[in-house]
Amino acid sequence: MKKAVFLLAGLLMTAAIASAQTKSEIEKVDRVLKQMSPRAQKELVIQDKAAFVKDLKAVLEEEKKYPNSGDLPLYFLIDKKHYAPKGYEPKNLKKLTACTNYNISRSDLSLRPDVEANLQIMGEAARKDGITLLVSSTYRSYDYQAKLFQRWVDIDGLEEAERESARPGTSQHQLGSAIDFGSITNDFINTSQGKWLYNNAWKYGWTLSFPQEYEDITGYRYECWHYRYVGIPAAQLQKKYFRNVQQYMLEFIDLWKNM
Repeated sequence: MKKAVFLLAGLLMTAAIASAQTKSEIEKVDRVLKQMSPRAQKELVIQDKAAFVKDLKAVLEEEKKYPNSGDLPLYFLIDKKHYAPKGYEPKNLKKLTACTNYNISRSDLSLRPDVEANLQIMGEAARKDGITLLVSSTYRSYDYQAKLFQRWVDIDGLEEAERESARPGTSQHQLGSAIDFGSITNDFINTSQGKWLYNNAWKYGWTLSFPQEYEDITGYRYECWHYRYVGIPAAQLQKKYFRNVQQYMLEFIDLWKNM
């Protein structure tokens, strides 16, 4: 009898602790949202916060599956305010070669190996639908990005360059997990490849980094060709809770981790 009483007491205490933890995490959701931009606070209305926390924790667990021996985390926030280390380069970058599941536009392209493996998966799915993905730009070093940014400054001036090119240390390409597909032009979205990616990429863990009408949030004009690999659970989270805006999700995750 005493054993049963002690067991029941233990279960009740465990339940109480879990309930208190859930309440604390729900309150944390509100605290994080309050630190985001006014537009994010207006647009991100999370009705079932308990369900959201459960989904978020699953995404954070998923991130742990990816190699971290010197590499920045898969959901690392890099933008105009958050920098990668100047000398940062992902470990064991894999050089891309022409293959069955996708084409390449140049011979000097590379990605994180785990990201390239998932590009293969998405490329195979696209191929079954009659689409061959063309990879046009991938990893860029800090120094390469510095030269590229200066090139756009020389062509368009600083103000316009800031809208279409990242300063060195702030480019997703330096992470080795972002790809520019196809023509890298505005009309890419009207091609069969662009349409396929727009409708299907998220199913394989790839999401559009700079969506239309969100330049005030991302810092960059619409880029229909630029996708970053975040993994399937995160892509689903982005679509379900963050209006399918990658920047919102990555900002939230960054604040959540550091709060």
